Amino acid sequence: MSFAAPLALLCLFAVPLAVLAHVAAQRRRRRYPVRFTALSTLASVAGAEPQWRRHLPLALFALALAALALSLARPERTVQVPVQRASVVLVTDVSRSMSATDVSPTRLEAARQAALSFLGKVPEALRVGLVTFSDVAQTLQTPTTDHGAVEDALDTLQPISGTATGAGLRTALDDLKVRASNARRPPAALVLLSDGSATDGAAADIVAAEAKRLRVPIYTVALGTPDGTITLRGQTLEVPPDTEALQRIAAESGGQAFRAEDSDQLDAVYDKLGSQIGSRPERQEITALFAGGALLLLAGAMASSLRLGGRLP
Repeated sequence: MSFAAPLALLCLFAVPLAVLAHVAAQRRRRRYPVRFTALSTLASVAGAEPQWRRHLPLALFALALAALALSLARPERTVQVPVQRASVVLVTDVSRSMSATDVSPTRLEAARQAALSFLGKVPEALRVGLVTFSDVAQTLQTPTTDHGAVEDALDTLQPISGTATGAGLRTALDDLKVRASNARRPPAALVLLSDGSATDGAAADIVAAEAKRLRVPIYTVALGTPDGTITLRGQTLEVPPDTEALQRIAAESGGQAFRAEDSDQLDAVYDKLGSQIGSRPERQEITALFAGGALLLLAGAMASSLRLGGRLP
């Protein structure tokens, strides 16, 4: 929580001052006691009064002063609000190595389920597209607010062959149709999920540099473990994720790199990405909340004081 007018917090000093004034008034009363006879008889009839009842009105009054001082400082809280007309393209590797089972049940199935979870949690206004790549890249769905269409496209994913990462990023960036000259365009981002080394050289680095120029960050997710293997034509091949290349792509584009070695970690990554891309923090003033609380506390202090002591605090 923050405050738009923090100098008003100096009014909080009124709280201890009010308490000190109350203590001074109590001491003054003790100097001039009213004398009664048969005090023991009166005490037995009246009974003992709980200590908290005597201090309740003052406590409520002090809290009311504190809430009022906080309301004068115009308190604000940070809330997440949907980003209007933002776009994100999921760029998913469907190379043969995605059939590895080191991520249960397979890397590709874990990627599909995480993407579906991502779609279920992002704001409806977020435009989402889907591009897959193996030896070549293919747009399965251009950015749209129809998340059901993206879910249908995800159901068609099948592992094929190579890992043309640069081609996948190029296709996704073209699908966004962003222009560097448009300074006020809605935000856009790419989410690259891959599990192997690129087979098209430095193409991905070239696209990453262009994405940075266009202000389109690339968030990369390295899926799989170093011990991942697949069987091809009777041979066992190791298919570790190329984490260094994915970290470089993210850094060159101004994005962020993640690593997921199991399905739970992948879900957590996609949840975080959904929050980062689909919403933005915004300050919201909550002065009325504190002012209303102050009025309720003040009313409680007055009611308890009249009921317990027959006077206002």
